[in-house]
Amino acid sequence: MTPNSVSAPRWIESPPPPGSFRAIFKWGDPHTFKHPNLGLVRLLQDRLGIAFRTEPTPEWLGLRPLPEALPIPLEGTHLNALRDLVGAENVRTDPFSRVRASYGAGMVDQLRLRLGILENLPAAVLSPRTPNEVQAIVDYCHAQRIPLYVYGGGSTVTRGREAVLGGVALDLSRHLNRILDFSETDQTVTAEAGIRGPDLEAALNQAPQRFAARRRYTCGHFPQSFEYSSLGGWIVTRSAGQNSTYYGKIEDLVLAQEYATPVGRLRTPPYPRAAIGPDLDQIMIGSEGAYGILLNATLRIFRYQPENTRRFAFLFKSWEQGQAALREIMQDEAGAPSIFRLSDGDETEVAMHMYGLAGTPLDGLLTRLGYRPWERCLLIGSCDGERGFCSHLQRRIRIICGDHGALNLSLLPITQRWERERFRDPYLREDLLDFGVVIDTLECAGTWTRLPITYQAVRAAAQAHGVPLVMTHISHVYPQGANLYFIFILPYTSIADYLDVQYALIEAIQTSGAAVSHHHGVGKQTAPWLVEQLDSTAMGVLRALKNYFDPHHILNPGGTLGLDMTPEQAAKRWGKNQGG
Repeated sequence: MTPNSVSAPRWIESPPPPGSFRAIFKWGDPHTFKHPNLGLVRLLQDRLGIAFRTEPTPEWLGLRPLPEALPIPLEGTHLNALRDLVGAENVRTDPFSRVRASYGAGMVDQLRLRLGILENLPAAVLSPRTPNEVQAIVDYCHAQRIPLYVYGGGSTVTRGREAVLGGVALDLSRHLNRILDFSETDQTVTAEAGIRGPDLEAALNQAPQRFAARRRYTCGHFPQSFEYSSLGGWIVTRSAGQNSTYYGKIEDLVLAQEYATPVGRLRTPPYPRAAIGPDLDQIMIGSEGAYGILLNATLRIFRYQPENTRRFAFLFKSWEQGQAALREIMQDEAGAPSIFRLSDGDETEVAMHMYGLAGTPLDGLLTRLGYRPWERCLLIGSCDGERGFCSHLQRRIRIICGDHGALNLSLLPITQRWERERFRDPYLREDLLDFGVVIDTLECAGTWTRLPITYQAVRAAAQAHGVPLVMTHISHVYPQGANLYFIFILPYTSIADYLDVQYALIEAIQTSGAAVSHHHGVGKQTAPWLVEQLDSTAMGVLRALKNYFDPHHILNPGGTLGLDMTPEQAAKRWGKNQGG
């Protein structure tokens, strides 16, 4: 089959059957889809050598129902005690609830569910109604040595909450999802850990109606998982939003927190800055449930002024020119853009196909002007804030990009289109995997001097493992460096083969001197490389904190932060013995 004769695959257009494996791994809204267009299918066929079938393989789609019952490895006396704490209606032991609480949105999760592999499940899922009930559960599990995991939005891609030692899981999104306080004077909001991104943002945008405020506000935190992730998940993984170059990562937004721990309640004060010893907020942010259960947090908020937003788009002739422009803009001290996203040549070419621009007269014109396919790099972005600030920064960006040979495409609605679609891209993954094509991501961070080394190291590792396509973008930028976000595409053969690739790319990130995560967190997947990245003194601090907050190691055990890895995890073999 030639590229010109390929027809669009018959993508699934119906929501997954209730209670099915697919109902768990389906991203987001069960009625929402984003199918790859024919241009992308043709590109993947050319690049990967895959001839897409017109029908997916039925047994691979996860349409079969979950088992009606699964063993519950927890004594009835414990279940009854937990029912007494939170109410019988808030203790679920059905297979669907238990699988959903342990499996996240990572590729290994999706592959196992498609193959019907069920493992590492909690015995029950608890939905506490109040912070006091959370503390009571923590106290009971601590006394009885019952492992305790936490479920928020469910969007982890690092096996972050997988219940590898069984026990029970807490679902904080069901009840603990309220806004507790809003202060326009202090420009803060306090909310419970289970609140979802859209609910928090809508309340702030509607502050005049909701809180009798004079102005509208925004949290400014928009990860790609925004629609289906929780405040607690953002904080415990040190998340970043797609607008974080201006607003900051979540650790820049948190002003105060409250945790339930086995040694008691931990509350931090909401000071804007203080010199009262080490910052406990920063110690707890990123702890991934290993030190305590986040109950609520107070965040800095910002004026919501979408009427002032200025959008831009530029095309560079090379990846190196684009990076040089990003660095100069961030070091120019004129201010930081909000969205600031540079795609490398591979990602730009895929975007050209996705947007239907490849092969058009515009594509030909760009090539004639020296912006060649697979080399040209697209920068999109926006400026947020006060009107004069946005206008001045946009002007500085235009000058600096021009100095680095960029073509100004800001009159085209490229950035606006990306903004409309940015939360829908995860839906593409299910369609491609239905037809045997794996698309997954890894991300890292480094200084400007190290980024080129990491970029080349990851691409070399991918090539050595036969990965046909690796796309890269920079989406969080600082005066001292940036993140790198890798998207790799390959044919599916087995879980073990996939993990060989994933582990090789993580290894390349770590050995090249980059941080093994910029915003996804560590989870249990990346723990071995965190241990290698931190020296023995730093790991000793993490272990000492664990031993203080959680003496019996009941909180998110099984390798979180590299604290109690199995020999298989430490040897970077975890999961490679599974079928597929």
